Amino acid sequence: MDKVSLLIKEYPEWLDFIFRLYHKRFEELLEVVNSVAFKQVDERLLDLLKVKCANSASKTLSVTHEQLANELGTARVVVSRLLKHMEEDKLLILGRNKIELL
Repeated sequence: MDKVSLLIKEYPEWLDFIFRLYHKRFEELLEVVNSVAFKQVDERLLDLLKVKCANSASKTLSVTHEQLANELGTARVVVSRLLKHMEEDKLLILGRNKIELL
């Protein structure tokens, strides 16, 4: 018997942990696929900014347009244009390598 089989037999809660971890990662993958397939880039960008703000517990992010574009799988010019429109709509304030959500 290999080591993994022995580990599973001896510690069944370890297998439960692995299945929960895979389940969580699969749900995250489905969320990404759903977002890419059914949301516009502007919605995805705003969602990303909100998540980043929540994770950093701050309304100001130190991030470049290029970094955001890479995370969204789009071009930097698209992100820059969308951020400018969001600033005009009073959703955020743009600065040099900074974005502040309002």
